[in-house]
Amino acid sequence: MPTALAEGLFPWGACYHVPMAGKPREYRSIARNKKAYHSFEVLDELECGLQLEGTEVKSLRAGHCSLQEAYGRIQCGELFLVGATIPEYRYGNINNHKPTRRRKLLAHRREILRWEKQVTQRGVTLIPLEIYFQGSRIKLKLGLCRGKKLYDKRKSQRDKDDKRSMERALAAARRR
Repeated sequence: MPTALAEGLFPWGACYHVPMAGKPREYRSIARNKKAYHSFEVLDELECGLQLEGTEVKSLRAGHCSLQEAYGRIQCGELFLVGATIPEYRYGNINNHKPTRRRKLLAHRREILRWEKQVTQRGVTLIPLEIYFQGSRIKLKLGLCRGKKLYDKRKSQRDKDDKRSMERALAAARRR
């Protein structure tokens, strides 16, 4: 006698234990560091997790965060976020967090060691680019950056203006 699973009577079919592999995760940005893209040349990017307290998560869910004066630091083989401001949770009690405390970033040791070599050799710095939700987790996009000179900033602004004017000309040509 065939079983109910083999006959396909269950909605999940024969492979009910396999997770949904192609399901996209929710991506919602909390804060972006726009000044970093203007002032620095981004050489490499790394997505890492944050070690947070409960009231910090609640404050981030409300959309309160500032990355303007923040930077990354590698100490004793660990990666830290320094200077990021996550304000106290409004409805928190005496157990509320400190707004500008140093937060540990979660990344693979291989990546941390590779970045540590580049930071010490070439004089580059670690700048947080964006903090966002990926599913239910909070992630930080950290950039390995080198400072731009004034003429580099002017060139990138000129390139943006040229691209914008070409798009306008193409849109006008399509309308005709």
